[in-house]
Amino acid sequence: MVWVTDHPPKSVDLDSCVTCGLCLPVCPTFRLTGDETASPRGRLAAITAVAEGRIEVDERFDEITSFCLQCRACETACPSMLPYGEVIEAARAEAVAQVPRSNQAIRRLALGRALRSPLMMRASTIEAAVLQRMDVLGSLPIVGGATAGLRRLPLPLPSARGGAWGPVDAERVILFTGCVADTWFTEIHTATVRVLLAAGYRVEAPVTQTCCGALASHSGFGSDADSMADTNISSMAGDATIVVNVAGCGAHLKAYGRYGDGGEGIAARTKDVTEIVAQAIEEGRLPTLASSGHRVVVQDPCHLEHGQKITREPRLLIEAAGYEVVDADPGGMCCGAAGLYQVDHPDTAGQLGVAKAAKIEATGVRLVASGNAGCEMQLRRYLDDGYEILHPVEIYAKALAGQKT
Repeated sequence: MVWVTDHPPKSVDLDSCVTCGLCLPVCPTFRLTGDETASPRGRLAAITAVAEGRIEVDERFDEITSFCLQCRACETACPSMLPYGEVIEAARAEAVAQVPRSNQAIRRLALGRALRSPLMMRASTIEAAVLQRMDVLGSLPIVGGATAGLRRLPLPLPSARGGAWGPVDAERVILFTGCVADTWFTEIHTATVRVLLAAGYRVEAPVTQTCCGALASHSGFGSDADSMADTNISSMAGDATIVVNVAGCGAHLKAYGRYGDGGEGIAARTKDVTEIVAQAIEEGRLPTLASSGHRVVVQDPCHLEHGQKITREPRLLIEAAGYEVVDADPGGMCCGAAGLYQVDHPDTAGQLGVAKAAKIEATGVRLVASGNAGCEMQLRRYLDDGYEILHPVEIYAKALAGQKT
């Protein structure tokens, strides 16, 4: 058999590519290399060749598909609306199944098992916090570079998971806490809860929820992603809106129609936090503050701009906080974070990170808004200490509280 997984690339999706090439100029890896196989069109050609039996799923196929950042900029440019993200995830799963890597067991343990275990996440985060205080975390082999842009981890570790806030008779929303977001970025959860309470919501964070499964899915561990989806579908049952403050998690939850049993309901109820807060501002449930005379430079995470088609709402939050919006990169190149991409392809991720930092530096603005945890870490890694990088909801929450950012 050509394909061996339960959810291989679909012929109808592959056939929808008209090879027009509009994806080439927006693809970060093609723009860096000029190599057709490093473009969406080239990768689709390779996947199609496997589907037609002309080539095999081998190490070269693994290289071609794994070099993709999965930023999905090509989806925005594609006239055929080809679901490239879905196709490349399916191809990665085939590569993992048929061309196993030497470190595959460790990767699956980390992405498929550790991320869904609150105990393992807290234990590893406490260890990271200690190493951070010893100033050695960023120098660790393999993962050191990826953690260089991590926020200062608090000790003892707080957690929003299992919490409930606000009057019981208010409209209920569910806070998706995620895995690393709940242990590494708890300040964003705190700001999210504060703003949602101000908008009149009751916020609940089910204790049984788990990792969204995005990292497992992007890395080719589809069965683990399905298992995580099943857990979340059960945990977040009902009709309440699910609020997500990490762009990558939100994009994945909105694709839950492809994962688990009954995932369509989760997908339909999921909103990025900027969507729900922007709506509350426009309805008058939250205030628009007077201009502060200061500026904020906005970085659009790929999984917000391309995965969820959201660009207006983060800017509305920042403007409502009293700031002038400055666009970092109207061309929208990926910052290079892309989950574990910076571990697998550090040189390429580094080139993209340097380029994105240069775009921000050129604005002369030192306060940066980013709606994705991985992007935030990548920016902090390549910008100097004079920059403050916050989630748009944090900027709005601080403005509401009268705090100076």
